[in-house]
Amino acid sequence: MAEVTVIGGGVGGMACALLLAVRGHEVRLYERASRLGGKLAEHRRDGFTFSLGPSLLTMPELFRGLGLERELIEPELLCRYRFADGTVLDARRDQERMAAEVERLAPGEGRAWRAFHGWARGCLRAANRTAFAGPLIRQPGEARLSDLLAVAPTRTLDGLARHYFRDPRLRQYVGRYATYAGSNPYRAPAALGCVPALEHGQGIWYAPGGLARLADDLALLLKAAGVQVHLSEPVAAVEADGSRVTGVRLASGERVPSAVVVANTDAAALYARLLPDRRRLRRIARLGLSSSALLVLAGVEGRTPGLPHHSVLFSADYEREFADIFDRGSPPLDPSVYIGCSAVDDPSQAPPGSENWTMLVNVPARHPRRWPIRVEAYRDLVLERLAERGHDLAGRLRFADVFTPADLRDRYGAWGGAIYGSAYRGRSSSFLRPGNRGPRRGLYLVGGSVHPGGGLPMVVLGARIVAGLVARDFEGGTR
Repeated sequence: MAEVTVIGGGVGGMACALLLAVRGHEVRLYERASRLGGKLAEHRRDGFTFSLGPSLLTMPELFRGLGLERELIEPELLCRYRFADGTVLDARRDQERMAAEVERLAPGEGRAWRAFHGWARGCLRAANRTAFAGPLIRQPGEARLSDLLAVAPTRTLDGLARHYFRDPRLRQYVGRYATYAGSNPYRAPAALGCVPALEHGQGIWYAPGGLARLADDLALLLKAAGVQVHLSEPVAAVEADGSRVTGVRLASGERVPSAVVVANTDAAALYARLLPDRRRLRRIARLGLSSSALLVLAGVEGRTPGLPHHSVLFSADYEREFADIFDRGSPPLDPSVYIGCSAVDDPSQAPPGSENWTMLVNVPARHPRRWPIRVEAYRDLVLERLAERGHDLAGRLRFADVFTPADLRDRYGAWGGAIYGSAYRGRSSSFLRPGNRGPRRGLYLVGGSVHPGGGLPMVVLGARIVAGLVARDFEGGTR
C-alpha cells in the first residue's frame, strides 16, 4: 500500500481520501482553510443560514456508498420555472405528471417532453457506462459507437432542445441545464441534457440542517478511517523526481514524502503554481472559463405564499444573457435568477416567520472591479428584476449580503472565480476536460475542474475513478 497525500478538503478530496483509507492506504489530507467541505459551505447571520455552494443533492446513493446515513428530504417540486411572459412550469419528479404539466403550458408538447426524457435516459445510461465509470476518454473514437451516438455528439444543448420542442419556453428550460456546468447552452454539448433523467429518475434531495452537514458527516468518517487531517495547512508545491511524484512541500517549508498525491484543487492552479506545466496550462486556457456566480443572501421577513424550495425566474432574452456573460464579459442586465429557500422545508434555516433567500445569478468569471457596474448596484438591479417578476421584497428585507466571483477566487483558489474551472464549449468539449491522471506517475486530479465535472455527484464519481486508478497503479504488487 502507498502513502497518499490529498491536497484540498473539498468533497472530492474528502471522498477520495476516505475511499483510499478504507482500502488500507496511509492517507494525509491538507486543507488550507480552517474547515473541510470546500464549496459545500454556508453563511450565517442573525439566525439565517444560507448555502454558499450546492443547494440540492442528486444521486444520493453515491454518498450512502461512502457510509453517510443522514436522513434526506425530497422537496415537493423539482423546481418552479417562471418565464418572462408570466407563465409558470412546475417541474415534478413523476414523469407522467411532468408530461401533463408541459402539456398544460404548451399544448401538444407533452409527447415531445416524453420523447426528450427518453433520450435523456439513454444518454444517462451511456454516461454511466463511460464517463461516469472511468477515466476521461481522450478521443471520441475510443467510445463504443452506440454510446457515442446516444449523447448526440453533433448537437449543442440548444440544438437538442430545438430538435424536440417548438415552444421557446421549453427550449429555455432545457438550456438551463448548461448552467449546471457553468456553460453556454448555445455552445455546450447536448450530453448535458442527461441531467433531467437524474432529477426525474432519482429526485433531488436536501439534508436537514443544510447540505453543509454532509461535509460534517464526511469529516467524521475520515476520522474513523484513520485519515490524518491537517487544517489551515496550505500546500506550496507538488514535488517530483523525474517521471514520478515524491511528495509535497507545505507553505511552512516542511516536506512530506508521498508516492501518491491527489490534487483536489483547480486544475489551472495545480499547473500554474503547485506543479508548473505551461503546456497543460495553455490547454486549459484554450477551453475558456466557466461562468461564475453572484449570490444575494437575503434575510426576508414574513412567509411567501406558495414559494417552493427551488425556483428560477427566466430572462426575456436567454441568448443575449449568455452572450453578455461569455462574449462581453459583463453581468447580464436582464439576468435569470435562481431562488433557493431551504426554510420552506427546514424551519431551522431562518427565524420563525422568516425566509432565507439565496439568489444566484450567472456572471462572468472575472473580478467585479472589471465589471461596468458596481457590485452593490448590480445587487439592487437583481432585486429590481425580482420585483418586476412578482417577487417584490421591498419592506421585507432585513439584509442582502453578496458573495462574488472574487470571493470564490479568494476562498477556493478558483481560476478567475469560475465555479467549474473550464466551460463546456463545443460539441466535443467533454473529451478535452483535464483528466484524472496527472503528468507524473502517482499524481491524480479530482474535483469540479476535472473529469467528470462539477457538482456533488460528479466529484464523488471522480473520487471513485481516482481511487480505482490508484488501486490499479499501486496495489497488488504493481508499484
